[in-house]
Amino acid sequence: MKAEKKDPRAQNPVEVTLIRSRRKTVGIRVNPDLTVTVRAPLRISKREIERILEEKSAWIQKSIDELKTYKEKNEEEEYNKLNAEEIKELSARAHRVIPERVAYYAKQIGVDYGRITIRHQKTRWGSCSAKGNLNFNCLLMLSPTEVLDYVIVHELCHRKEMNHSKRFWAEVEKAYPAYKEARLWLKKNGQRLGCRV
Repeated sequence: MKAEKKDPRAQNPVEVTLIRSRRKTVGIRVNPDLTVTVRAPLRISKREIERILEEKSAWIQKSIDELKTYKEKNEEEEYNKLNAEEIKELSARAHRVIPERVAYYAKQIGVDYGRITIRHQKTRWGSCSAKGNLNFNCLLMLSPTEVLDYVIVHELCHRKEMNHSKRFWAEVEKAYPAYKEARLWLKKNGQRLGCRV
C-alpha cells in the first residue's frame, strides 16, 4: 500500500509505504530515496498508524532533511554509485570473510544456522529466517570490522530470540559487549552506504 502523508512543516508530500506483517511493533524507516517505509502489525488500525506518523513527523522530516543535505554535499565526492564490477568485488570479499565470522560467532553464542546469502541492498544489513538462513549485505565490507561483527552477532542472536525484546538485546550484549557503538555507527552512516547502490 502506498500513501502520501504531508508533514505540516514540509514543502513536499512524503511518500509512505505501509507493509503489514506478523510483528508486534511499528517500525519507521527513512529510505535513501527519501521515501518512508512503515512496518506495522496486521491488526493495527490505519488511524493508529497515522497517529504514530504524526507523532514521529519531526523525526521523519529531520531524517529526510539530513539525507538531502548529505546527498547534495557528497554528490561529486567519494560516495558515488558503485558500478557492477565494484559490487561484484565487494560481494566476492563478503563471501570470503562473512562465513568465517559467522562460524566463529555461532560457536561463541551456541547456535546453528542454515544457508548464508550475500546481497547488495539499500537499507537492509542482515536478516535471519525462521529456518536459520542468514542474509548479509555486501556493503558491510565498506564498514568497520566491529560493525560487520555486530550485524553478524545480531542475526545469530535471532536464532535464540526471533524478536527485538530485552532478552534478545541481552543475548547480543553477552556475545558482543560493544554492540551499542557499532549500532550507532550504522545509524549515522548506514544511509550514505545505502545510497551507493
